[in-house]
Amino acid sequence: MARLFVVATPIGNLSDISPRALETLKNCDLIAAEDTRVTRALLNHFDIATPCESNHQHNEDNRARPLVERMLENDLDVAVVTDAGTPCISDPGAILAREAAQAGIEVLAVPGPTAMASALSVSGFDTREFAFYGFLPRQKKDLQEKLRAIARSGVPIGVVHESPHRVIDLVRVIAQTLPGCRISASCDLTKLYEKTIRGTAEEVLAMLLANEKAEKGEYCLVLDLHDVKLEDEQQTVNASLEARIFERLMAGDDLREAGEALMAQGERRNEVYRAKTAVQRFLEDMMEEEESDD
Repeated sequence: MARLFVVATPIGNLSDISPRALETLKNCDLIAAEDTRVTRALLNHFDIATPCESNHQHNEDNRARPLVERMLENDLDVAVVTDAGTPCISDPGAILAREAAQAGIEVLAVPGPTAMASALSVSGFDTREFAFYGFLPRQKKDLQEKLRAIARSGVPIGVVHESPHRVIDLVRVIAQTLPGCRISASCDLTKLYEKTIRGTAEEVLAMLLANEKAEKGEYCLVLDLHDVKLEDEQQTVNASLEARIFERLMAGDDLREAGEALMAQGERRNEVYRAKTAVQRFLEDMMEEEESDD
């Protein structure tokens, strides 16, 4: 029976690879790799000769289904890997895993390193409940809207990735948009010069600005939102959620679309659901009254 193995690889320190991961990569028939050059270097280090094919964000849509068909036809075991860390988490692999599962192929996890869990573990924050957001929007307006939505989500910890060349800009916008936010910023996780800095957004920004090497090494930021205080937007003060849903309905949205628009503006899912239910009941009551009058 064909199987797909989702294999985590080191995020920096090669010693972090597990014996099971090495055994899987050695014994599978094919490796679907984000970058075959990066994966080949890893395989050569451990004297593994398994053939590789590329599976990255620009070709996975087109290659996943044909690969799954080959797996079924030839009874292949395939391992999917990314350049570093766990596939399918802000990295390629999810489409291949979905296609394999839908085709009845067993999809198995070979767990290991992930920057998200590593950054959370060294943050010093209360991480019992968190949400992972990957890379945030680049445009400042979109970024501010996303940050406000994250703060209003009700989840007290958020985890994001950022490139070394953009991390200062990101932290600066966080400091401007989320007063009270604390940050644990980790770079070069598991590598020789691993570093984590912690403090308010303003303090972390100052430390990054003072560090000549801040623009080296990928960053994983843990945002502690417990003490964030946002000023209510004017439209939220002036209009209830129910009224805003009615406005969307009058503009041509259906209830689902109206609810999604409000959540995109940062409203909490449970509050939007409550308002949608109230509006739906009101509309149903109105219809019943009209039918009784007829």
